[in-house]
Amino acid sequence: MRKQPVWIHLAKRELAAFYSGPVAYIVAALFLAFSGFLFFSTFFLINRAELRNFFSMLPILFAFFIPALTMRLFSEEMRSGSLETLMTLPVTPLDAVAGKFAAACISAAGMLVPTLVYAGTIVYLGSPDPGPLVGGYLGSLFLAAAFSAIGVFASSLTRNQIVAFFTAFSLCMVLALIDKFLVFLPAPVVGLLDFVSAGRHFESIARGIIDSRDLVYFASITVLFLGLTVRALDAGRDA
Repeated sequence: MRKQPVWIHLAKRELAAFYSGPVAYIVAALFLAFSGFLFFSTFFLINRAELRNFFSMLPILFAFFIPALTMRLFSEEMRSGSLETLMTLPVTPLDAVAGKFAAACISAAGMLVPTLVYAGTIVYLGSPDPGPLVGGYLGSLFLAAAFSAIGVFASSLTRNQIVAFFTAFSLCMVLALIDKFLVFLPAPVVGLLDFVSAGRHFESIARGIIDSRDLVYFASITVLFLGLTVRALDAGRDA
């Protein structure tokens, strides 16, 4: 039988530990409650079969809830001392980062699964354009991956889970909202900050427009922060 890659084993371990406690279910329930409120509070008012309001607020929701999922990944292991033990095993920093990142992405995607009820509702009650519907969920996965990478990075910087949460929350919130403030910024920096905005790239995909620039953006953010996490672990191991 072919030996399972180390990072997959680590991802399974993280998922088992995460879903064996109450935190995963509390975070998922709160996310569903807030997203459900955003959907149903305007669905019958606008009288249109669409998820535009839900997707428009998703970057802000993810900026809060994904750091809550990721804050313990490395912080708890550093606090308990188990990270040092893990690093003495035949596990590379890249294996550890990949495993924890995969677990974070799966957990974030799991939060989205119940929201498919919203999609089913609008399909049942109307005839929505499939482009924005599929694009919205596809963009949600890209956004979740990018914010998960940020959360994993923040968790690798500190033993304190609360500090890790607020570090990731701040970074994600800036990326989610920076495009809302471009009108107040000087023209020379608008183009750069517009490209940096996760909210702007997500909105583009959520409209059903698959642009390579948006895909490159989310891939770049994800790879950048995962690379920074590997370097942080390397620095900690050499210290």
